[in-house]
Amino acid sequence: MEPSQQEKVLHQVGAAPDALSLVDIGVNLTHADFAADRDQVLERAQRAGVVHMVITGCSLEDSAAALALAERYPVLLSATAGVHPHLAGTLAEHQLPELAALLQHPLVRAVGETGLDYHRHHSDPHTQRRVLGWHLELAEQYGMPLFLHEREAGPDMLAVLRAHRPRRAVVHCFTGARHTLHAYLDLGLWIGITGWLCDERRGVHLLELVKDIPADRLMIETDAPYLLPRDLPVKPRNRRNEPAWLGHVAAALARARGDDVAALAWQTACNARAFFALP
Repeated sequence: MEPSQQEKVLHQVGAAPDALSLVDIGVNLTHADFAADRDQVLERAQRAGVVHMVITGCSLEDSAAALALAERYPVLLSATAGVHPHLAGTLAEHQLPELAALLQHPLVRAVGETGLDYHRHHSDPHTQRRVLGWHLELAEQYGMPLFLHEREAGPDMLAVLRAHRPRRAVVHCFTGARHTLHAYLDLGLWIGITGWLCDERRGVHLLELVKDIPADRLMIETDAPYLLPRDLPVKPRNRRNEPAWLGHVAAALARARGDDVAALAWQTACNARAFFALP
């Protein structure tokens, strides 16, 4: 059988050395872009050194789908459950027991994706803050970590987090400024880095900032199918990101920090296992 374009690209790029064992803390595997070849995507990820993936839940329906997929591959996959700030207006208070029921499943490892996004304003800021507060309360009630999204909303996010003081939280796909990063670190938060780091238009500032993240609070992710690294030497025709490129993100992050890539892969995988209580 002739290899797919993705497989050809993966072979040419060399997404991860054989010695790496990587954990992708944020991948949207329920996205329609993966409907036709999801099993092949998982196979390519494993061949590229990805040993575990946390599927992001973005709505009640999507969180249930993420859990169902994790149940098919319980060693390879786990899930989060929550409502993305873009969809905050779709969550009503009477639906919180439905979200709580998902959080009690052992394969659901974090509350989220939740947070604040003032870049697109798909939901109004007041609604976003209310729904974020519900997620924070659920995380406290069930003793679970939080998977947080923040874009152009740093001051309000910090105000909410300082009021609630979550015990464990990661700001996934961090893209913000130095003062915001240090404020999150001062609160004891973890930081997730994606292929945004590889974007010469938007991610150059991160090349310096990632040096400030303590090694024991750093994690990596693809956020696939979004954020295909722009500096891949050979890109897939469909421009879809997938977990197989996590090794490329790890290598870029290691270069920026001056770390050995194998050591960084090991450290971020250990961090992810501890944060999400992975097997």
